[in-house]
Amino acid sequence: MSGVFQKSLPGAAALFALALSAAAWAHGPSRQKITEAVEINAPPAKVWAAIGDFHDMSWLPGVTKTTGDGGNEPDTAKRQLVLENGATIDESLYKYDAAGMTYSYRIDKVDVKVLPVTNYSATLVVSPGEGGKSKVEWRGAFYRGYPNNNPPPELNDEAALKAVGKVYRAGLENLKKKVEAAK
Repeated sequence: MSGVFQKSLPGAAALFALALSAAAWAHGPSRQKITEAVEINAPPAKVWAAIGDFHDMSWLPGVTKTTGDGGNEPDTAKRQLVLENGATIDESLYKYDAAGMTYSYRIDKVDVKVLPVTNYSATLVVSPGEGGKSKVEWRGAFYRGYPNNNPPPELNDEAALKAVGKVYRAGLENLKKKVEAAK
């Protein structure tokens, strides 16, 4: 009996290895994370005044209008961004700390052709920098636009990271110009 067991062991090990690799393959996408930051030559309170209202996205290029309700109240506030091409992005606020100059929000609805992500959440933080300057960080976490294996190139991890990074960099650079010009 022990000889049969010993002979089947290599086969069992091969099956186990195959099962592990199939399980890893079936796992699907992993959560992507990105952080972009900018230093602004202005005090934190002035920068927060420009971005602290959840319903004001006038500093983000490509957004022509923001509508919403609920003020800056977490789990109540909702906004809709209307983009230059007419597309919309629906978002909701889930954390807000005016004293800490930070808020967190999530995308509730977006066409992946507009932004190739799913399960997106982000945080904006304004903090003091050196010499009276400010640092603004925009951190995001999301899954790619295509949740299954073998995504098309426009909905894969790289496309999602590239698209979100482009939005963050453009937004932060525009925020910097806007705040520094308002001196």
